[in-house]
Amino acid sequence: SFRLDDCNLSSSNCEDLSSIIKTNPSLTELKLNNNELGDAGVEHLCKGLLMPSCSLQKLWLQNCNLTSACCETLRSVLSAQPSLTELHVGDNKLGTAGVKVLCQGIMNPNCKLQKLQLEYCELTADIVEALNAALQSKPTLKELSLSNNTLGDTAVKQLCQGLVEASCNLELLHLENCGITSNSCREISAVLSNKSSVLDLSVGDNKIGDFGLALLCQGLMHPNCKIQKLWLWDCDLTSASCKDLSRLISTKETLLEISLIDNNLRDSGMEMLCQALKDPKSKLQELWVRECGLTTACCKAVSSALSSNKHLKVLHMGENKLGDAGVELVCEGLLHPNCNIQSLWLGNCDLTAASCATLATAMTTKQSLTELDLSYNCLEDEGIRKLCEALRNPSCNVQQLILYDIYWSSEVDDELRALEESKPEVKIIS
Repeated sequence: SFRLDDCNLSSSNCEDLSSIIKTNPSLTELKLNNNELGDAGVEHLCKGLLMPSCSLQKLWLQNCNLTSACCETLRSVLSAQPSLTELHVGDNKLGTAGVKVLCQGIMNPNCKLQKLQLEYCELTADIVEALNAALQSKPTLKELSLSNNTLGDTAVKQLCQGLVEASCNLELLHLENCGITSNSCREISAVLSNKSSVLDLSVGDNKIGDFGLALLCQGLMHPNCKIQKLWLWDCDLTSASCKDLSRLISTKETLLEISLIDNNLRDSGMEMLCQALKDPKSKLQELWVRECGLTTACCKAVSSALSSNKHLKVLHMGENKLGDAGVELVCEGLLHPNCNIQSLWLGNCDLTAASCATLATAMTTKQSLTELDLSYNCLEDEGIRKLCEALRNPSCNVQQLILYDIYWSSEVDDELRALEESKPEVKIIS
């Protein structure tokens, strides 16, 4: 594995990299993200990639100032190198014309590609026919990311129809910020109910709304659907969606992670989700409800869910007005023996030093807790000192304490640095 992300490389370095690829058959992963390689650099690189001695499996070229001009060369690599299973070329101006050329390479019988990442590639609806042809010919393809491209509903419908018909066994489909509305949710739902291989679906940053979510849930609730990870951040959802979401959380035992960040769920919606978490059939491990319009009013329900649910490990509740009183209630559930939370995020939750004694108790008592985020809260010296005291306690297992944008004095800063020196396994991020 050779990782050179953000190394200020240019096309002139690519001849040397090509030589390394030629002479090192043991090299299987090359990461060159965020370098100014350009099309000329990739041309040099591909000379090494085309050598019979090359055994590269994973190639990362994200944000490398590439255009459609390099796609013919990359097509040659896809056609000639059966070892290559991952290609990450997101955040490059490949355009629809360039990716159509890549699809020709994917369709070559020699190509065994499993993961294709095309985020921010300036794709339009015209790309779908080529993608569907590639999907039809490539049963090995497991992951397809098309996020942040202007596809629109019509193209997404065509893509989904192609997925249902194709013999591929896609496991991951990312369509964030693709101009999707409720109009294409029925087709996405059909993919979920027909393709039990799909484990990871992300449609965040699309205006699907409550009606679109209801359509998606028809597929998600289908017995064929084995979804594990579902990202629905910023999808214009309200508390009206939480009835369907609750039914999903309480009955879909494969579902392990759900992101509902930046949706207006409010306390009433969160209370429904918490009721679902208390269901013995719920196996959810990660719940992301940052910036969801929550207040102290929902925290009793959160506490009750934490005391009942043994599976939840990650809870993101930042950017909600929970206040000290709310976090006191959350900590009651956190301290219950049934609770196995490992990561708790409470950044920008209107907390003060008044809640730090309770948080310190949780840090020293809850052995499972290894990560705590309290950023953007007005904790002051008094609160930070209480947290430091907890970190010094031998029974505290917190390994990462995140404290962005919190003011404390130089004396407390010295204490924090001394604490990090005495306990090198603890990271205080500020």
